[in-house]
Amino acid sequence: MAVLVVGGAGYIGSHAVRALARAGRHVVVFDNFEKGHPEAVRGISVFNGDLRRPADVAEVFTQHAIEAVMHFAAYSLVGESMQCPERYYQNNVCGTLNLVSAMQRSGIRHFIFSSTAATYGEPEYAPIDEAHPTRPTNVYGETKLTIERMLDWFGAIYGLKSARLRYFNAAGADPAADIGELHDPETHLIPLVLQAALGERESISVYGTDYDTPDGTCVRDYIHVNDLADAHIRALDYLEAGNPSDMFNLGNGSGHSVRQIIDIARAVTGRDIKVINAGRRPGDPATLIASSAKAMRVLGWQPKLHDIETIIRTAWAWHSRTAKTWNT
Repeated sequence: MAVLVVGGAGYIGSHAVRALARAGRHVVVFDNFEKGHPEAVRGISVFNGDLRRPADVAEVFTQHAIEAVMHFAAYSLVGESMQCPERYYQNNVCGTLNLVSAMQRSGIRHFIFSSTAATYGEPEYAPIDEAHPTRPTNVYGETKLTIERMLDWFGAIYGLKSARLRYFNAAGADPAADIGELHDPETHLIPLVLQAALGERESISVYGTDYDTPDGTCVRDYIHVNDLADAHIRALDYLEAGNPSDMFNLGNGSGHSVRQIIDIARAVTGRDIKVINAGRRPGDPATLIASSAKAMRVLGWQPKLHDIETIIRTAWAWHSRTAKTWNT
């Protein structure tokens, strides 16, 4: 029996695949490679398919004996979601509906869902816990929350057990430096900063310098991708032990500003990074920090690579050694 990792060739998915393999679990990856990379899943059984095609989803359950599903496949660009909402509903919501419907027909009851802090919208307090109101301010966050509600109904009607993991800012790379974060286009701060350090882009833009934060720039909670992967395995163990469906925030519980990230990256890389100050982007909250107390208490989860310098060092090792050898 195998764990099906949907979107397993992507950034977070590939790190979850590696963590599952290290834990002795058999893994099958389902990916259409629109965003994922074949290099990230070498040596792993792969089914090339698209969630938007019900026949593909049905076929993977026919070909493989699947006992549980981890779902990472989603469009996740906030700005794009506000320009092309239909793409996000079709891929994220309809694709997931195809997936859980096929699971229901196949009798598979354990589902780990990659959700997001974007379900909360503008924070009313910090750190944000799971009791915080969910009022998404963009289509991306709304599609994730829609899926969470869909999972509640599939649980009530069909008995599907799910763990919804709302994580904050995933960052870093496996210390082996052979898999990591590579998007096209890239929108995440740490890889953008490291690309500037490598000379792959001329500068890094800082969007907003007048926020109500210690240095005027946005503050975010960065969580190492391997710690996220560990939480997914713990969530699966939790469901397999017969526990009820639940949701969990995943973060380090501390924040770092944009300027702090750039300064630490300069120290880690030993290189200058040119900065251009720009205006605020609509919808960017000043501060987003997670409370992960529930995941620690219920799942026994504890971030191990929580130091921001360590997170950036692992990302730098990946970007400076391996990223340029991959096809984008």
